[in-house]
This record gives sequence, structure tokens and C-alpha cells, in this order.
Amino acid sequence: MTGATSCTMFSWFLLVLSVCPRPGTGLPSRHMDSLVQMVEALESTEPELPVPELARALGGCSTPGCRAVLGEPPPVPPTPPALTPEQWQLLGHLLHPDPLAPERGAVLAPDGSTVALGPLLAGIEVGLKRAKGWPFPATGPPLDPLYAVTISEALGTSFLLAHGGHGHRATLGPAGCWDDVEDPQNYTLLGPPSPLPDAVANGAMDGVLLGAQVAQEPIPLADLLRGYYGMGNGTEKGRPPSSYRRQDFGALTGPGKLEEEVVAMLRVLRELPPTQGLLEDVGPEELVAIAGKAARDFTEVYVECPAIVPRCMWGARPYRGTPKPLTLPLGFVFIHHTFVPSTPCRTFAACAHAMRAMQRFHQDTRGWDDIGYSFVVGSDGYLYQGRGWHWVGAHTKGYNSRGYGVGYVGDFSATLPDPDAIALVKDRLLPCAMRTGRLQHNYTLRGHRQMGHTDCPGNSLFQEIETWYGFKPGSAQVQMATSLTATSLGGPWSRETPAWVDPGPDGHQSDGHQPGWTLVQVATSPTDALMDTGPEVPLALKAISLDRSWPR
Repeated sequence: MTGATSCTMFSWFLLVLSVCPRPGTGLPSRHMDSLVQMVEALESTEPELPVPELARALGGCSTPGCRAVLGEPPPVPPTPPALTPEQWQLLGHLLHPDPLAPERGAVLAPDGSTVALGPLLAGIEVGLKRAKGWPFPATGPPLDPLYAVTISEALGTSFLLAHGGHGHRATLGPAGCWDDVEDPQNYTLLGPPSPLPDAVANGAMDGVLLGAQVAQEPIPLADLLRGYYGMGNGTEKGRPPSSYRRQDFGALTGPGKLEEEVVAMLRVLRELPPTQGLLEDVGPEELVAIAGKAARDFTEVYVECPAIVPRCMWGARPYRGTPKPLTLPLGFVFIHHTFVPSTPCRTFAACAHAMRAMQRFHQDTRGWDDIGYSFVVGSDGYLYQGRGWHWVGAHTKGYNSRGYGVGYVGDFSATLPDPDAIALVKDRLLPCAMRTGRLQHNYTLRGHRQMGHTDCPGNSLFQEIETWYGFKPGSAQVQMATSLTATSLGGPWSRETPAWVDPGPDGHQSDGHQPGWTLVQVATSPTDALMDTGPEVPLALKAISLDRSWPR
């Protein structure tokens, strides 16, 4: 594969699998609601024009592999009377490749995820055709049409391009953010583009799941989308099926099936004139190896690891000052509950609101640089990025640079989080952190109460995490002393601070302070003794008491 050919193919593939609309044009919001309104209008007035086929006419299935399965697109019809000119223009912007806007074609779903419409509607079209017994064209190597038009072509081509002497290119991701979640118009990627950004991955997984569903039980497209994305049918108050896409796709597909389909698609692309140049120097064993890596990496990123809502999607303020980098992998995980908010958040809107409220409290009332937690767990199926994987948090005094702080939204003193929320951390976040080198395999997991005087993470949640991998019983070592001197501390820079209090990020005081006690704040270096230490600075704490030790 020549460099010129690969560059041309990469540019072409980014064009047809892109995810970002043209900046503000006064069109309807790029929200799933807008799409459903258009679909409903078309289905009620023009049933002879199936929406998935209309999408293909507008460019929603423009890649060689997709055309090999579904055929050449039908001609573009005139503006349907059921749609306003603005709606028709929006549909064209979302589905028609445009060299001036290489990242486009996605809408914001109610669960806060971003979904590319091309693979979504192509998968649904395959499902509807299967339900009608439509004969799909025979391809050289046999392939599953449902995977071919949704995921296997984009995934195989992405890793093929990176393998062909361009390993520096991104193969998966990135995520992105909308300019306004209430009226989304412009979508910006958060890193280098790939042929398979998160929006396309979401659209592909949804296309597989919904295509499989309508193949068994065809229903009107508007009803299908409403039910899956949770719009106007009661599910908007709880978790919509779309928030389970990673688990459901993994259950339906599995890495073996995905690898098999990527191999079949690459073999088909070898025979198609537009893509022959991509594979002319790739041998059979090499092709299988590329497909295997593609399937494994996709499964790890989009099935085994949880979805994390980036800061820009929940409306985070900027970090104050300069964040301090963590040195990975870390050896600790600390589990918290937020206590306030006391009610679990079950929708994207509620969780985003809770994140903004906590950040305001931590910054404005506590005077911290940012929200204290590394990650926050919603009951909507998503994790929310606080300080994230790479920056020191303010969650566990003395251990902020050594561990991640994970906070569950809610008060779990007497009740447990939902089973799905428990599994999101226990079975997905923590194993993912180990596999990706962010967390040591022999990490220690503790509840916040073990590190200071606090009830956090609540009795019920603490009893639950006692059963988790990595949990270590006992409390942080706090030595008792009746006196401290400069000599015993190895320098003149120790100091005694009566009644020192460290409010924890969950709203509890974490000092273990009781009447008649004195806490001695021992600086870890001469420099620390001269500074006003904030929650990010580890300190050794010693309790002085003549009649009892702390903590009990």
C-alpha cells in the first residue's frame, strides 16, 4: 500500500465516517428528538419512502463495503412535503458527505451519548430487509450484512490504515463535546480524529442492536427510536436501553464474532476496486492479525471499559491553577458517597446538574481547585469525569497522589446503589484501569471512613465494598504520641495546630476531632512547614490523647 494511496483513503474515510456538523446555521437542534420528529412526519405522510433508504439516498451509506451490501443508493428525492426546509437541510447536513465539514453526522441522545446516524440507520435498514426476506447480494467471502454496514468496515479500515506504515494515527476515538446540550449545534472532537470516533462507535453498536431487534419484530422507526433512546414513553425518568449499549452489544457479539466479521470485510474490500490499493501488500496472515487486534481493542475500549462523560459535557468550570499530574499506575482506590446530593441521579440532566453543584461547592465554599473526586458514579449507567485518570484529586487526605477517589452520587448510609451502579465500578471501571495500566494489579481498595473520621461511604455501601477485590480491612495508621519535639521529628520545622479540621469532599469532617483532643500536623518536608497546606498536600497526622487512641 503506497503512502499516497493510504493518505487518500484515510482522508476519504474520515469524510464519510465523520461526526461534526457545520457551525451554526439556524437549523433545528442536532438532538435525537429532532430526528424522531422528522421520522414521525415522514412515516405518517409518506410511507412509500422508507426513512433508512432516504438516509442512504442522502449519503448515509457511502462506503464501498456498505454499498456492496445494500447496493447503490436511490436518487435523492425532492424535499418531502412533510418536512420543513430547515428539517430537510438538517437531514442533508447529517447524512451527506461534505469536504468542507469532515466531522459531522451525529446527534445528541437523551442519555448524553453522541450517536452517528449513518451506521445507525444502515443497521436498521438491514434489519428491516431481513424481516422482509430481502436477498442480500452474495459477496466473495461471506459476511454478516448487519455488521458489514455498521462496524466491521470502519473498524477494519481504521486498523488497516494504522498498520500500513502509519501507526501514529489514532485507530479509535476520540470523544467529543457539544457547544450546548440544550440546543446542540456544533460538535468538537477532544483529540486526534480516527475513522471510528466514539460517536461512530455508538451509532454502530446501536445499529447492530436495533437492526437485530427489527429483524425479529418490525415496528415503526419513530417508535423504535423513542423506545430505545427513552423519549416520551415514560423511560425518560429512568435508564433508557441506549445506556446499556455496551453491555448489550458485548452480549450479542463477543470478540470472536467481531473478529470474524472484520476478517470477512477486509477480504471483501480486497476485491472491491475503490479499496484494492489498501490491501495489495497485506498477506492473509497479516490480514487476520490486523482484524484480531481491531476486535480486541474495540472490545476493550467500548465493551469492557465503561463510558465516561467528559467534563465539557456536564458543564465543568475550568480548573483553578495548574493541575498536578499523577504518576501511574496508582496503588489505591478510595470509595466515597457524595452524601449531598443525597438522592441518586438517574438521568444525564440530573447527573450533570449534580456534578456542577458539587464543583461549585468544592471550589467556592471549600476553596479547592476543582471538584475533588477523580470520577463520580451516576445511577444513569455512566461515570462522570472529575479530575480523571491523570490529575491529582482532593478526595482522601494524604493519599490524593497515590489513589483514585470514586464517589457515588447519593447517601448510602441505609441503602445500596443500584446493582448496575455497583457493577459499573466493581466489574468495569477497576478491571479496565488495571488492563490499561492506570491501576496496579495488586491495588488496595478502601472506604473513605478507613482513612479518617467520617461515615463515608455510608454503612450500606461500605459493607458492599468489603466484598470487592482489593479491599483491605483496618484503618490508616495514625500513631499516638504525648509530645512531639523538633528533635524527634528530625528538624525544626514541625508545628502543632490545635483543632485542625479537614472537611472531606463529601461534606463530612474527616478530622476525627473530639473535645479534649489536639491534632498535630506534621509537615513532610521543611518546605511544607512554611506553606498553607491544602487538601492536595499529603500530611502525617498524629492524635494526642492521654486516654484513648484514634481512630477506633
